[in-house]
Amino acid sequence: MKRTVLVVDDEQNMLTVMRMILEDAGHTVITASSGEEALPHIQNPNLDVVLSDIKMPGMGGDAFLTRCRAERSDVPVVVVTAHGTIKSAVRSISTGAADYLTKPFEPEELEISVQNAINLRDILRENTRLKAAVSQALTGGKQLLGESPVTQHLLDEIARVAPYKTNVLIIGESGTGKELVARTVHVSGPRRDRPWVAINCSAIPHDLMESELFGYVKGAFTGAVQNRLGRLEQAQGGTLFLDEIGDLDLALQTKLLRVLQEREFSPVGSDQVRKVNVRIMAATNRDLKEMVTQGKFREDLFYRLDVYTIQVPSLRDRRDDIPLLAKTFLQELSADTDKHVSVISDEAMAVLTGYNWPGNIRELHNAIERSLLSCKGDTIDARDLPYTILRGTGSAPQAESLIDQIGSTDLDSWLENVERRAILQALEHSSGVQAAAARRLGISERSLWHRIKKLKIQVNKSFA
Repeated sequence: MKRTVLVVDDEQNMLTVMRMILEDAGHTVITASSGEEALPHIQNPNLDVVLSDIKMPGMGGDAFLTRCRAERSDVPVVVVTAHGTIKSAVRSISTGAADYLTKPFEPEELEISVQNAINLRDILRENTRLKAAVSQALTGGKQLLGESPVTQHLLDEIARVAPYKTNVLIIGESGTGKELVARTVHVSGPRRDRPWVAINCSAIPHDLMESELFGYVKGAFTGAVQNRLGRLEQAQGGTLFLDEIGDLDLALQTKLLRVLQEREFSPVGSDQVRKVNVRIMAATNRDLKEMVTQGKFREDLFYRLDVYTIQVPSLRDRRDDIPLLAKTFLQELSADTDKHVSVISDEAMAVLTGYNWPGNIRELHNAIERSLLSCKGDTIDARDLPYTILRGTGSAPQAESLIDQIGSTDLDSWLENVERRAILQALEHSSGVQAAAARRLGISERSLWHRIKKLKIQVNKSFA
């Protein structure tokens, strides 16, 4: 592959020789006769390798190397030196040079040195890409958004606890983003490159939860035909996130307490004790203190989990963040659905900020998605918002004559819009189940299917 190489040397003959060798090898070569002359070129986004002499008038090779490392740490630098200054080359290696080349050299030596630097550049690029991909995957491609004081306080709490192995209890209403908070703690701490494993304690039946959490050995029960690692062991060295911890039954609470106290466990069907190094984070929308009082949650487990508590604010407590969140959701959803809707009108935004959001951020995301599907232009207006939002803010339209409703549009377009909105509302109330929506509309499921196809309505998980 053709690469771009910057060659810096105050000897014109040496510049010419290196340029010819590298161009013959298929590279694009940029030359400079001094460090000062080379500085503008290190900002070239296509730059792959720098070759620099050490002994040069003005800005010497050492100073130039320092600037390169400071401004383009992703670009390897190979220093070129005369035989008598090898000590200087070694010193350059210790301060960040990728390699050194001694004059005089054979063309093959130059090509090999540059190729090694190119390989290093590729590794650096791939490492950067993988770190970004891991970070994005761990957070679901999402980040905590918000500029309100409440959100900034939340981010400060995350930054405060992230560097440590302390257990964290995250509390907040449903839909506030508790798992995203936990993931952000994980990727902000020293375990970011280790496993992130999440388990929803309310989504797995109680009789399966123990084997899901601790794993099992072959023959532990009917159907256990081979050993299986549990989520706890899968998270070794990393973080285990226990969502809806309040739904964990008392027997498993006792076994989890042992993990937190002794850092050890036994798989189902085994007497073998296994050590585990895992950071535990848990989340709940329930009042664990009240559950302790009622005897439904172990007090000693509660205090083991409650080493550091993060309270995730409800959306109504951070209304200043609603415009940013709404616009971000619209941008993401518009790209996913190929609908070119980029603006939320002032009237619609006023309704969004005035609504109480019992379902929090999850409800806001769904509201934007449904509004996007209803919108016919490039702007979401108040009339495109879900009726429950309009009704909750007293913004639902008052009754008016049919002629007034038609307004400046034509009858066919108005009827089409009424039909579209009726279908969307029926789907919403039926959680996306078309058979149920058809019954609410008083038509057959086949008729509903044809209407959805005719009106190009996208039926997806947003109705679930």
